[in-house]
Amino acid sequence: MPRRLVVAVALVSLVSGRAAARNPEQPETARPLGTEQTFIDHTTFAPFWFGAELNTIFQTHPAFSAAYTGDHSLTPGAEAAVSGLFTVFLAYQPHRTTEIILDAEMAFGGGVSSALGVGGFTNMDVVRNPSLSSEPYVSRFEIHQMIPLTREWEENTDRGPITTFKMVPRHRIELRIGKMATVDLFDINPAGGDSHLQFMNWTDDNNGAYDYAADTRGYTYGLVVEYQGPFLEVRFGEMLMPKVANGIDIDFDVTQSHSEQLEVELKYLRRAKWAGTLRVLGYENFANMGDYRAAIAAYLANPVTNPDVTASRRAGNTKLGFGLNVIQQLGGDVRVFARGGWNDGRHESFAYTEVDDTFEIGADLAGTWWRRPIDKIGLAFVTNGLSDAHREYLRLGGHGFLLGDACAFTAASCAQRAGGYLRYARENIVELYYNAHIWRGAFAAADVQLVDNPGYNQDRGPAWVFSLRGHLEF
Repeated sequence: MPRRLVVAVALVSLVSGRAAARNPEQPETARPLGTEQTFIDHTTFAPFWFGAELNTIFQTHPAFSAAYTGDHSLTPGAEAAVSGLFTVFLAYQPHRTTEIILDAEMAFGGGVSSALGVGGFTNMDVVRNPSLSSEPYVSRFEIHQMIPLTREWEENTDRGPITTFKMVPRHRIELRIGKMATVDLFDINPAGGDSHLQFMNWTDDNNGAYDYAADTRGYTYGLVVEYQGPFLEVRFGEMLMPKVANGIDIDFDVTQSHSEQLEVELKYLRRAKWAGTLRVLGYENFANMGDYRAAIAAYLANPVTNPDVTASRRAGNTKLGFGLNVIQQLGGDVRVFARGGWNDGRHESFAYTEVDDTFEIGADLAGTWWRRPIDKIGLAFVTNGLSDAHREYLRLGGHGFLLGDACAFTAASCAQRAGGYLRYARENIVELYYNAHIWRGAFAAADVQLVDNPGYNQDRGPAWVFSLRGHLEF
């Protein structure tokens, strides 16, 4: 670790410790020996928060059957890749209802096949554009303000880098503005949403059909307003879209490019060890998106090159979608969850991945039964699909930013096959992981994924992907 970073960590930790001594109102909560899950103690109150994560994933897949391979295909030959993500979390509370969050990240390495060829890609940490620099960057910079609606305060059970308040009003309005990740706040699922401790697949950790506003690295600028209560939560977000599909630059022309999302969260069961929560999400994106039908029509009128959806881009085009998300505890050690999602699929996949409809079901089990209470084993199945226009675009040889099994139209080695390039089928994925707690903030995991019809193509796969993950939590 660089000397400057070591010094910075030491100084922040020292300041945090002194601040805690000046604020004895929040006593430290003792934990049973061996159950600490971070290297730094975050149980004491302090106006400063410091944390960090280091996550690294090794993935490999053996060779699999493929009738043909294009520029955006999952490579059928055996391959391996290593990715890494280092994040530093900083927060400061100038007032008990106000916090300022500043996070920085550094991503390195890459994914198998440069993260191409699968709608539900197998490694959530991988940057979708491998040409991006591995230099550190600011991932979050936001102001988070609570407005109490009651005098009754309670312990914050969601305390962490996204909300560092120790105590929160039972009923409150929360405002956030700045740079953030949309899925920090929307489509959350406690059993299927953390690629560092749970599943690794994009469409197991998020709703694949939720083309949520984000740049290539997964962040954007926005304003989020929430009501939070013990039984009901409602949140609305106004976010900015990238300038181009999978782009790193955000479009600040809000008259033509923006995204609205509205989510209602119902805590329908609050019994200890039997809690259940349902989230209903709707969103609409406005961006400089291409139209699949227009790209198909242009190709059929003059078939001298592959269809190109980017040639039909028009500012202000829209995409509408919704999602359902449910989690249910079964006795404390078992959680089952499910997601469903759909978007209209008329305009190009723009910010997340190439999925137009999805359904996921899964569960996880704590290791209490074998005397390792922090260990987790999880199993999930997800099936992803494309709209009629999207699949026809790919069948005719088009490319998205992730998918496209066709080679260039003029390549002699990729003469157009009778019936097109894509024999469509739903992309079905099964993922199984075991996450082991080693000591304090050290974890290790093994993971296996079976991807059937990668890239929605019956002529390719199935592909097995095997993973090992190391995680350090500070």
